[in-house]
Amino acid sequence: MDSTIIYVLIAIAVGITSGLLFLKIYKNTLKSEREAIDRERERLLEDAKREVEALKKDAAISAKDLAYQAKVEAEKEIRERTRELNQLDKRLRQKEEQLEKKMDQLERRDHEFNRKEREYGARERVLAEKENQYAQLIKDQTQLLEKMSGISSDEARRELFRRIEEEAKFESAKLAKKIEDEAREAAEKKAKEIISFAVQRYASDYVVDATVSAVSLPNDEMKGRIIGREGRNIRAFEAATGVDLIIDDTPELVTLSGHDPVRREVARLALERLISDGRIHPARIEELVEKVKKEIDVTIREEGERAVFDLGISGMHPELIRFTGRLRYRSSYGQNILQHSKEVAYFAGMMAGELGVDIKLAKRAGLLHDIGKAMDHEMEGSHQDIGAALAKKYGENDKVLNAILAHHGETDFICVESALVAAGDALSAARPGVRRESIENYLKRLEKLEELAMSFGGVEKCYAIQAGREIRIIVKPENVNDDMCAIVSKELARKIEAEMTYPGQIKVTVIREARYVDYAK
Repeated sequence: MDSTIIYVLIAIAVGITSGLLFLKIYKNTLKSEREAIDRERERLLEDAKREVEALKKDAAISAKDLAYQAKVEAEKEIRERTRELNQLDKRLRQKEEQLEKKMDQLERRDHEFNRKEREYGARERVLAEKENQYAQLIKDQTQLLEKMSGISSDEARRELFRRIEEEAKFESAKLAKKIEDEAREAAEKKAKEIISFAVQRYASDYVVDATVSAVSLPNDEMKGRIIGREGRNIRAFEAATGVDLIIDDTPELVTLSGHDPVRREVARLALERLISDGRIHPARIEELVEKVKKEIDVTIREEGERAVFDLGISGMHPELIRFTGRLRYRSSYGQNILQHSKEVAYFAGMMAGELGVDIKLAKRAGLLHDIGKAMDHEMEGSHQDIGAALAKKYGENDKVLNAILAHHGETDFICVESALVAAGDALSAARPGVRRESIENYLKRLEKLEELAMSFGGVEKCYAIQAGREIRIIVKPENVNDDMCAIVSKELARKIEAEMTYPGQIKVTVIREARYVDYAK
């Protein structure tokens, strides 16, 4: 037990001794490390001081360099500014010298001008005196001339102006004729090529439509059956159709009279069927008339659709198609309007193709150009205005409206297609055998043509030829010269357009011939 305690005490003493020894060693180690750290810190401080000194030196050197460069640049700029100022001062001195020279010149010129002004003043006074003398002399001479010639100066002036005006008209007529001849040569050549090509491509036969509907009867006894007891059949027929039925002494023939061509066609077909059927009484008349009306409506629609299809036109309003079909039963001077409209559409389309413009628009406008004639007796106004109103109502564009309004020249053209429609209309109307008119109207038109031609001064004779398609005028050569002939033909053409109504166009030809005859004896 005691030895154990001793061992424990010894162990404790050894442990304490070891701990003290370890503590001492640790302290020494810490001290040495602290000293090393202090030395390192001092070394770092020394290095930092050295670097700061070096940086100070570098900064001082850089500052000196910058200051030197700034000084050099400032001196350079000062030298440049000084040189510029010197140059500016030199230029200013030169300008001052120039201004002084100019001032001297102006002073000399001013003195010279004053001197010349005094001289001119004296000359003006002399000239004024001479002008007064000359004016008095001219006045005296004028009075003398008036006394010798027997006319006043105003009359002489008017005579001079009249002669100048005549000469100006003569020269303008020569120039206008020259320009017109040159333009006509080029335009006629091209127009003839296009028109001949179009006419050659479109060739159709024409059957002139009658303007009065006549119905043949198998015998004269049929007239009594048509009239009926106390006229009841004829009254029922006229009431159902709206057409007057004329029964006269003409053998085996009755005539239908009415302003509406569609109603007249309905009446004609209904009467023919009544005659072939033999049962003629009011009930049968009303039944057949209603049946024929429905058939005619279908025919009208089919005719319009056929025309639109043949021309390749699309998008047209159904009502316009129906009005187009109604043209099948309209005629002008014996010419069927639907056939005429189709022909105008073909002509306009072919000419548009030759010129490279809108073919479809030309055909559309050509087909619709006379659409107003489908109902012009039902509305007030010309067929152009009625047609344009219908086309506008059913959605046609402005170019089509212009073609309808302008195809007789009442309105200016706004596009090439409108002019082509007018040309196609003239071509279709002017073809031989297309139109006809009564002998009374024909003679009146010829008389009116010759009357208008004879109304011009210098006209000796005139002749309406080619069935009124041409008027030839023979003028007196001593009163009308060659250049004035152009003015006479143009003015007569304008006068015919303004005062006459005629189909197609009328050619105006002015002929001037001078003959000189002598005999050798």
